Amino acid sequence: MIILTVLAFLVVIGVNLYVVKSTESDIRAVFDSDDDTLTSEEIEDMKSLDAECIMVLGASVNPDGTPSPMLQDRLDLGIALYHAGAAPKLLLSGDNGQVVYNEVAVMKSYAEEKGVKEEDIFLDHAGFSTYESVYRASYIFNVNRMIVVTQKYHLYRSLYGCRRMGIEAYGAASDQEIYRGQEYREIREILARDKDFVKWLIKPAPTFLGEVIPISGSGIETH
Repeated sequence: MIILTVLAFLVVIGVNLYVVKSTESDIRAVFDSDDDTLTSEEIEDMKSLDAECIMVLGASVNPDGTPSPMLQDRLDLGIALYHAGAAPKLLLSGDNGQVVYNEVAVMKSYAEEKGVKEEDIFLDHAGFSTYESVYRASYIFNVNRMIVVTQKYHLYRSLYGCRRMGIEAYGAASDQEIYRGQEYREIREILARDKDFVKWLIKPAPTFLGEVIPISGSGIETH
């Protein structure tokens, strides 16, 4: 029993190290304070990918319809990349599984307030998990190259999923502050990386698929 426990532990740690080490070089920009800005080198590096979109992964929203601090930081970086010309579209992927809870509507409103054109905003209402967001980016939106924006601890798994789905991706880390409960998220992420590693081997279909809406068109169709 002890041997099996040790082996299981080694597998968990090994998978995590593999996911992190195999993707860390694809993280090309990092915001690590509220007053951080994109450098000209980071912008040019991002532009070299010729990305079709910037995918901002969803997070919780406040009861008053505003983004949580974690989500706002993701949006701020994604919007900064958009205005810098790193990619022409935003793909906002989040949870809209209930009528009373709609992450992507909050994300869309925030992006429009910050000057993003309505037609450049694509909404993925069924991004219930990192796995599903990446899968649907490829299958529904026909994305081949994109920039992924989320916190750094979460980027490794996101970028690994892109690679497994055949999407060429760069990561931009939005770590403008220390978030409440971050220690718990870091621990949970270890198990999440292992879970998604297995899922990417099997590639089960996400909760919802649907008609193809190419990222090359207008995002208004997704609103």
